[in-house]
Amino acid sequence: MATLSLTLGGLLAVGASLLSVSFADTVPVAAPPAPSDPDCTLTVPDAPLTARGLATPYVLTATDPAKGPCHESNSHQAAFVQATVLDPDTGKVFVYNPLVTDKGSEPAVAPVLPKLPEHAVVGVWFSFDGNTLTLAGHAAAGKCAGRSPMQPFGQFASCNAAEFFNSAWSAQSAGRLVVPPLGMARDGRPCPTTRDLGIVGQDHDGNVTTEYLITARGATAQRTAATTGRLSGSTVARSAVAPSTGSDNLLLTNFIDPALGCTPWTAPDLADPGSRVTSLALNELQVANFKASPVGLVPLTGSPTGPPPVGGKDRTRQFPADGNPPPADHATTTDLRTYCQALATVDTQRLLRDKEFTAKAASPQPGRTLFDFLNQRFADSFTGLGCRQVLAPAPSPTAGGTPTVTPSPTAGGKPIATPSQAAGGTPTTMPNQIPSVFGNHF
Repeated sequence: MATLSLTLGGLLAVGASLLSVSFADTVPVAAPPAPSDPDCTLTVPDAPLTARGLATPYVLTATDPAKGPCHESNSHQAAFVQATVLDPDTGKVFVYNPLVTDKGSEPAVAPVLPKLPEHAVVGVWFSFDGNTLTLAGHAAAGKCAGRSPMQPFGQFASCNAAEFFNSAWSAQSAGRLVVPPLGMARDGRPCPTTRDLGIVGQDHDGNVTTEYLITARGATAQRTAATTGRLSGSTVARSAVAPSTGSDNLLLTNFIDPALGCTPWTAPDLADPGSRVTSLALNELQVANFKASPVGLVPLTGSPTGPPPVGGKDRTRQFPADGNPPPADHATTTDLRTYCQALATVDTQRLLRDKEFTAKAASPQPGRTLFDFLNQRFADSFTGLGCRQVLAPAPSPTAGGTPTVTPSPTAGGKPIATPSQAAGGTPTTMPNQIPSVFGNHF
């Protein structure tokens, strides 16, 4: 394999010549018409961290009814809820996906009442395919939090996440919870995680991996073996996956892992006996244990010498992944210039290395290979973050489009660390920080 040239002056050559995509020719797939109201409210049931609360449907309504209704069957307004349950006495983990229904609508099939361990610690995570999701109802009882202490929560929120991760670290330190290693991919490198640069892309808006069934009349049900057989003809609803944004978690577990011969960590589904499923929390636990540097944390502030991220948002701080910060000795990017450099080095190296596998694999977009999808994701991310401006002067292709030298250090002489796996799959360090209640997915 040719050596990759990633000098500051050749970054766009990576996006154009090496990845066979021109930024000028990169046209995002046209989105369906926008919904009438992208802002919805999700009502948290009573006692949301108990078995009864988990089995009580969350109710989706319009935040401002004057702007139109919100429907779970509308892919632009759908909200998804996922709980991960830890038994601190044994270290066992479980997953349960609470149901979301429309206001005034009954479930197509009543949710399963889960049987929780005696001292269960429950964490609940949310994702939303609209614009802004507000939590109402018993959010305080669930210790729910968003990206800021104030409502609305945006597209992501969680309940009791800090306690869940603290309990997980305690169980792991005591030897009760064993987080499985990532394993090796077909390319000879560690299997990717939701914090790999090629997965993170433009932002951290990773979603839960919950799936619902939706009937022709718009009623919803948990997706289990029993409901799938009972509700023949229903459709499967899951968080959206798009090149520049969308679900990092689903992209990884449903598409990238299968293409690279990787197996995501799964746990028993408390709603579906005999079934095992993935979850956002399981992904984050593996990240904290096995993701080698650099950990992909998108800076939410622009470089002092460059423009802020495209979109004009006033972003003032950098959020760790889901309140579950990487170990202190792991390299993370702290400014937009550094992140763009890392995106164009670490991301593109693996993207090119994995082409023999991803070019033959399906992607979230029908008729498009996974390589083309990830290629578009890189181009959208590079442009959307303003990397072309931050890494001025404008790059030009290398001679013949063939890289000739190894990746260059970032500005200031601090090199980007190349990902590596600890020998034998052993974590390089144990997490030693208390999770923030205001993490990326909150």
